[in-house]
Amino acid sequence: MTIEQDFFNEYRLMYRPFTNQINLQLEKYQLYSSQWGLLRLLMDKGPHSLVGIANYMYIEKPSVTRLVQKLIELGYVETVAGKDKREKLVQLTEHGENIVHEIQAYLKPFLEDSLAGVSEQDIEIATQVIAKIRANIKK
Repeated sequence: MTIEQDFFNEYRLMYRPFTNQINLQLEKYQLYSSQWGLLRLLMDKGPHSLVGIANYMYIEKPSVTRLVQKLIELGYVETVAGKDKREKLVQLTEHGENIVHEIQAYLKPFLEDSLAGVSEQDIEIATQVIAKIRANIKK
């Protein structure tokens, strides 16, 4: 196996178990990892249009619509008119902001345990490497 194949094989072998564990953790909040990702996007980067969310998350707009609808039902997000009246922006509700903080605190031990034995420097390097690979794939 080449170094490239080995790298992506390790990533693949880590990704599914990680996502499965995150989904188990999020059951308490009636969420899945994709919904959590959307909440984090809105918390970190503010309101987004449906198209902006689709582009950021690399998913189709109908999938975004379903994600947003579920989060509206839970009271975590709401839609508001954008600058252009035809554009809808999705933003966190006050309850949504509170729940994001609660979930972050709840997930912290799991994330710390997942990174046990990995130095802060290695985590920073891995984060940069993954970001670079993502940029290369997007080209």
